[in-house]
Amino acid sequence: MNLALRRLLGATAAVATGATALLGTGVGAAGAADGAHCARAERLIWIDDPSRNVTGHGCSMPEGKRRWYTVEIDTLVQPHHNSESLNEKADRTETLHDRTIRCLGYTSSNDTVNWFGCIPD
Repeated sequence: MNLALRRLLGATAAVATGATALLGTGVGAAGAADGAHCARAERLIWIDDPSRNVTGHGCSMPEGKRRWYTVEIDTLVQPHHNSESLNEKADRTETLHDRTIRCLGYTSSNDTVNWFGCIPD
């Protein structure tokens, strides 16, 4: 490979890496500034694949509308199902404390907040 071409590819990779790092920092800062907090939440686990929806209770809502929300949860309860039916009892339940998740959006009704598009942790 030609030396000039190698240098051009190296410079392109360096610029792309720097831009990705800057964008990642900006997204994190924006998410943290517009976060929410829930005292308790539930997330179903289907055959070891977490649901993309989380139901929260006792949540403080974010100030503005954003594309991604950072949600801090005091107690996250995860019922594990080995089938795809809600009619069957959970095989086991796992309780996690002090978790942070990122979700695309939410709907709310009274004390319940339904977070959707949540990224598995």
